[in-house]
Amino acid sequence: DKECESGKFYVYHLPSIFNIELLQNCNGLDPWRSYCEAISYHGLGPIATPNGLAGIVPDSLAPAWHLTDQFALEVTFHARALHHKCRTVDPESATAFYIPFYAGLAVNKYLWGGNCSSQERDYHPEMLLRWVQEQHYWKRSNGSDHFLALGRVTWDFRRGDDEGWGSSFLRMPAVQNVTRLLIERDPWDYREIGVPYPTGFHPRSHHEVLEWQNYVRTHKRKSLFTFVGGTRGVFKNDFREILLRQCVNESDSCNVVDCSVNNDRCAMGNSAILEAFLEADFCLQPRGDSYTRRSVFDCMVAGSIPVFFWNRTAYDQYELFLPVEPESYSVFIDHNQVKNGTSIRGVLEQFSREEVRKMREKVIDHIPKIVYAKPQEGLETIKDAFDIAIDGVLRRFKLEE
Repeated sequence: DKECESGKFYVYHLPSIFNIELLQNCNGLDPWRSYCEAISYHGLGPIATPNGLAGIVPDSLAPAWHLTDQFALEVTFHARALHHKCRTVDPESATAFYIPFYAGLAVNKYLWGGNCSSQERDYHPEMLLRWVQEQHYWKRSNGSDHFLALGRVTWDFRRGDDEGWGSSFLRMPAVQNVTRLLIERDPWDYREIGVPYPTGFHPRSHHEVLEWQNYVRTHKRKSLFTFVGGTRGVFKNDFREILLRQCVNESDSCNVVDCSVNNDRCAMGNSAILEAFLEADFCLQPRGDSYTRRSVFDCMVAGSIPVFFWNRTAYDQYELFLPVEPESYSVFIDHNQVKNGTSIRGVLEQFSREEVRKMREKVIDHIPKIVYAKPQEGLETIKDAFDIAIDGVLRRFKLEE
């Protein structure tokens, strides 16, 4: 099979407590809000309202835009896996075995609940590992040809002691041989592969991909750079505050969307963010609460060139999805240089229009690789982020045989 040269994968049918029941209990997954909208449309979330995108997105592409939650990838991944061309229902013929456990949804409601015990946070992972270790194909390989997709950053599953953050799922001995796909990986863990955060753009066909690429390629860029984000007042010398100040001081060349002043402007579905990225040549991408942030992909989908300040925000994370040469699609300015007074505007103005055009073209070329398509079968002739992730897992397992 030419399309599945590295083999096929088998999807376990897990007891419903590990996935379906979590979806059915969507009102109880988060202490502050219902998660039911976030998991709708197989994790893509509700379709964005056309009037919210009017004048920003072409009318023909509005139905491809959803209010997608950045942590809902487990649901999307499972739905896509069930319909993928390289899925097999015969485990004997499988190169890889996918465990569709929604570990991120399972731990979500315990992350901010101060009274949650370590036993509660580890309840689902421990039960899952007990179940999977009883399976014949696990026993055959001790899990080394198995993989998971986790919708949160790796640090949410690496609790070191009972008082720490998150679950200890990824520290459990039984999971050490399993390959994990995550929106942020531990760069020192070979078994982890970083995959793009989901954005709001979910093209329905390869024609929509081409139409969107052409739209962002020809869009008028009014500002040299943009910064979308909020400051973290609790942090001393907050780096985002430094960026915000530089941007405000260079208001003729920088457009700022300050999420700490007006959080509604940064709420899911607000068009202010997409508009800012569409209108800027460059977008500033400091680290988020962890090293990575979804904004990197929102920025690139809009054809804006990311400016990084830490290597681990993208370069050490998403090798399967981004260009090999960082300088071909992005700019790197060390965060310490910025703290010591380096002018971001001064650095960015040194690039010629032709250099900017080439970098933007590289970003636009890679848009298909960083979006998750809407059809559960994927796109006809283009590989999206899901296809590339599956290819990466199958290729790795084939090499290890």
